[in-house]
Amino acid sequence: MLTGIYRADFEPTLPAEPHPVLDDLAVDLVAASSSLAGLMHPMVRGGVGDLVRSMNCYYSNLIEGHNTVPRDIERALAAEYSTDNPRKRDHQREAVAHIEVQRLIDLGHDDLSSPVSTEYLTWLHREFCKRLPEDLLWVENPETGERVRVVPGEIRERGAAVGIHVPPVGPELMESLARFERAYNAPMTKLRRILAIPAAHHRMLWIHPFLDGNGRVARLMSHSMFRRLGIGSSLWSVSRGLARSVTEYKRLLMAADAPRENDYDGRESLSERALRDFCEFFLRTCIDQVMFMQSVLDPANLLPRMELYCRDEAHAGRLAAGAFAVLREAVLTGEVERGRVASLVQLQERAARNVTAQLIQRRLLVSDGHKSPLRLGFPVEAVERWFPALYPSF
Repeated sequence: MLTGIYRADFEPTLPAEPHPVLDDLAVDLVAASSSLAGLMHPMVRGGVGDLVRSMNCYYSNLIEGHNTVPRDIERALAAEYSTDNPRKRDHQREAVAHIEVQRLIDLGHDDLSSPVSTEYLTWLHREFCKRLPEDLLWVENPETGERVRVVPGEIRERGAAVGIHVPPVGPELMESLARFERAYNAPMTKLRRILAIPAAHHRMLWIHPFLDGNGRVARLMSHSMFRRLGIGSSLWSVSRGLARSVTEYKRLLMAADAPRENDYDGRESLSERALRDFCEFFLRTCIDQVMFMQSVLDPANLLPRMELYCRDEAHAGRLAAGAFAVLREAVLTGEVERGRVASLVQLQERAARNVTAQLIQRRLLVSDGHKSPLRLGFPVEAVERWFPALYPSF
């Protein structure tokens, strides 16, 4: 028989103050994120943002048990969907849905309300689910076998069970959402706002407001909270870290559902110790991912890998010999004027135009028009070489 707290009371909403370990982690995350942003030219960050959205989508799908490989995601973004495998095609469309919603967040085109508001959560759910194929909008009750359609943006009206936890339903669910918004929108220091992100991540999953898609919404909500705090989560992906430690992630989520153990475990309904443990894990995971991206994006590490890639491709006859000089310029200066390519590759203008065309055709360089400056591109086949360990081997 399922047991658990079945009411709107999910206190504590934050670990008690003071907590030096969590405060230090919040400070370290801000510093690491700032250092990462300073590594690259602002013009390069846009391309990295596209790469990270795909990475975030891949790992978020993996947490949900859907292994849509990066090459299939890249094909889907080019509207090249599987024609002989309906399930793969559905998961490709799911990947595109995630990327499109995260792009809205990254560009500031998301809902204007607070990321912890019911309005924003329903916006996230609606925007994601309305892009899904019909087959992915149905869930099955494991006890009755009944199939129920998920309505995009609709708050759950029936009961649910998450492990041994029974989330609130009906008026208690709406009360929980209102309490959630009040708690995480309350005035607090920036350090506490950073700490509120993992805490809200768990408490939103505890409330479980939607029939399906709650994990996806929680991760997108966390991404939006980081962005609005100015902590550049468009350049790194916490989902990569959560997916790589998915067993621990889910264990700590479940542990934080538990009631208070004793008088040394806070004074509220749920375990403060377990919430603190989850927040520490989440923040450490964020810092680890920022440091990972810093290591792969640092020009001192990136440029030698790009040079080796260009050398190998030139040796195989797939890339012009002077290609690396153009790509290096794009990394260091953010963009390359087309008229400058000839001097970089030390060729006549006509031959230099062929080099430019080849780099664009390979999507190693991108631009906004046939006369616009060139920026660095991140096709999957190059990402495999430029950013080792970004994805598992595929």
